[in-house]
Amino acid sequence: MQPFANRVVLITGAGSGIGRRLAHVLSEQGARIAALDLNAATLASLGAELQGRPFASVVADVTDLGGVRAAATRLESEVGPTDVLIACAGIGKETSALNFRAEDIAAQINVNLIGVANSIDAVLAGMRQRRSGHLVVLSSLASYRGLPMMAGYCASKAGVSALLEALRVELAPLNVCVTTICPGWIRTPLTSNIVVPQPYMMEVNYAVARMVEAIRTRRPHLAFPPAAAWQVRLLRWLPAKLSDWLIRQRMRGLAKSK
Repeated sequence: MQPFANRVVLITGAGSGIGRRLAHVLSEQGARIAALDLNAATLASLGAELQGRPFASVVADVTDLGGVRAAATRLESEVGPTDVLIACAGIGKETSALNFRAEDIAAQINVNLIGVANSIDAVLAGMRQRRSGHLVVLSSLASYRGLPMMAGYCASKAGVSALLEALRVELAPLNVCVTTICPGWIRTPLTSNIVVPQPYMMEVNYAVARMVEAIRTRRPHLAFPPAAAWQVRLLRWLPAKLSDWLIRQRMRGLAKSK
């Protein structure tokens, strides 16, 4: 039996990377895919690759609330009411204290946090009315504490995790499930220019398989890979001086390995 048979899954950032792979896997498992992305060409090629399985797509920018609302309405008119939202659209940009620019912080928060809020807004009213639905958002292990060179990204993902925690408690009585997914480094176009030691970089097929299982079982939270997840949890709860010292040591080690 196909675990997602006839379920409508709306994926933001569906044109590339994690979102694209999720569209493939969930479509193979019976889902009706509603895809949203900025790039019309990648959406068109995704539709062709799904080989006639239920699919609809709209070009939209997740930072544009009106555009996202209109896109969701159009997608639902084509494939049906959204059963599962997977908010994948995201960006990352180096943000160092030594070259600090508020614009770089704002750009990441606008996509990674405000874009998620806009995407949820577009489907949540319908889920509440139907008393059925599932919100899935990609946060990151970077949400656990601020990391050097990643101030904007960490801040945006910490905001996403807090947002989902708050919604999860309120929506549970309405039968709307909330899943926060916090992966480590995944090999995608977003991370192509980042130097990460091999053991810390996951392949997209492995990562997506973990995500799909968490969505299928309606887990409230998934952080992986396990070793990296425990490391960031420890850094979060250690005294600040010790946590900062450990991060500085790790940064020196990475610099020597380049």
